[in-house]
Amino acid sequence: MKAGIARERLDGERRVAATPDTVKQLAGLGLEVEVESGAGLASGHSDQDYAAAGATVVQSLDLGSLDVYCHVRPMEPSTAEALRRGSVTVGLGSPASELPTVQALASGGITSFALELVPRISRAQSMDALTSQALVAGYRCVLEAAMRLPRFFPLYMTAAGTIPPARVLILGAGVAGLQAIGTAKRLGARVSANDIRPASADEVASMGGTFIKLDLETAEASGGYARELSADRGALQRALLAPHVAQADVLITTAAVPGRRAPLLVTREMVQGMRPGSVVVDLAAESGGNVEGSIPGQDLPIPTGDGHGTVTLVGIKDAASAMPADASRLFAKNVANLLALMTRDGTVSPDFSDEVVAGTCLTHHGDVRHMPTAEALAAQPRSEGAR
Repeated sequence: MKAGIARERLDGERRVAATPDTVKQLAGLGLEVEVESGAGLASGHSDQDYAAAGATVVQSLDLGSLDVYCHVRPMEPSTAEALRRGSVTVGLGSPASELPTVQALASGGITSFALELVPRISRAQSMDALTSQALVAGYRCVLEAAMRLPRFFPLYMTAAGTIPPARVLILGAGVAGLQAIGTAKRLGARVSANDIRPASADEVASMGGTFIKLDLETAEASGGYARELSADRGALQRALLAPHVAQADVLITTAAVPGRRAPLLVTREMVQGMRPGSVVVDLAAESGGNVEGSIPGQDLPIPTGDGHGTVTLVGIKDAASAMPADASRLFAKNVANLLALMTRDGTVSPDFSDEVVAGTCLTHHGDVRHMPTAEALAAQPRSEGAR
């Protein structure tokens, strides 16, 4: 069977779905691997590197000839329509926001696997792209904050006086949040964090952070994810967080609810209550934003309430893509490990009795197997769902 590795075309996307190392892994499974020329350049892999690993480098992929199509970002509907009926795709799908592509995949009889849907169980950890990419993003967002903050992160005791450490507050203690805590701590900051999942308190402490406990209801969904708070409880959460936000030199928000718009954790008024020169980094800007007014890819100066300065509001965009070498290394292994689970004697043949395979599958034989996405498609006007 022939597996194709795409060159990503979305502006700002620098990752690739296979590295020379994972090409060797796929070839070891008995797959013939084609790599689109230039696919790995941004992540440090030349066409020659892929050829040396056993791949065939082509100027452009013939989508209709592929049995397996590997990608990073969600496909365009036109790409899905060009694939051969019965072929398999593996990559990020963003099914909640890419319904036209999901419809095209189902209509075309494509068996697609969306890495966002990988079950959060121990056996699937090596295939969990959300976790691997969140690790990169959590690290990166602290560096972005440090570069913009007009002061040091660590404590310095000098002959000219003592410089106190910066105060860093992190909202959301998933993989990205925990990585942000660890990175800020290694840079010497005083780090505190909050999450609406009670189990996260021990995780925050294990990374060296101080957990901020709020008087709120438990909000943990299945699989260890957070669930969305009601409007009233969300307002109470913001009110309880406001004094902690005001004391922070750096605020980093990482909270997300899978398949939903990011929850609003910080209002503009809360940002204006921070000290001049403070920095706010919204890692959830691309999914609606945890911070009111954040715009993906932009730095916005927000005037402080006293009118004496500004707070820099950073809407993070393509956080994992900003570190394409290691992000691709991890993502490519996620892809290869999922394919390894489904490949026998050189043939990719998904076993839907396997909970990882079944849970990750988005479409198969004309059906949308991920029920929330199927329900969203059914709720659309026919003209939209049929695009």
